[in-house]
Amino acid sequence: MAFTDPIGDMITRIRNAQQRKKETVLVPVSKLKKGVLDVLVQEGYIVSYSEIGDTVSRAMFKIHLKYYRSRPVIREIKRVSKPSVHFYQKFSDKHRVVAGLGNAILTTSRGIMSDVKARALGVGGKILLTVW
Repeated sequence: MAFTDPIGDMITRIRNAQQRKKETVLVPVSKLKKGVLDVLVQEGYIVSYSEIGDTVSRAMFKIHLKYYRSRPVIREIKRVSKPSVHFYQKFSDKHRVVAGLGNAILTTSRGIMSDVKARALGVGGKILLTVW
């Protein structure tokens, strides 16, 4: 099945699984999703993820969701740049997600990273999503 917005699909699957208090969720594999999941693990929003499946067309990421006192660590996750509209952030922008309590995940010329890391490296990029 072809998706027009694979990141949006992954976000929706994570959100729905957390509402149902699931420990894990499966999403189809892609390089872009792998980069986003790496950032979510580094920033402490999910426990881990692993690739399962025997063929490339059937490969899935098994995402282990994180909870604290029976509540999801991810309070809100939103898609910012969509296939129809793109939003960019310069490295000099001082905009912070939820007054610095959240993170934006950007795709830059140096790869996919959090807004904090992008600012430290002095690069800007397209904002994929925000999470807090």
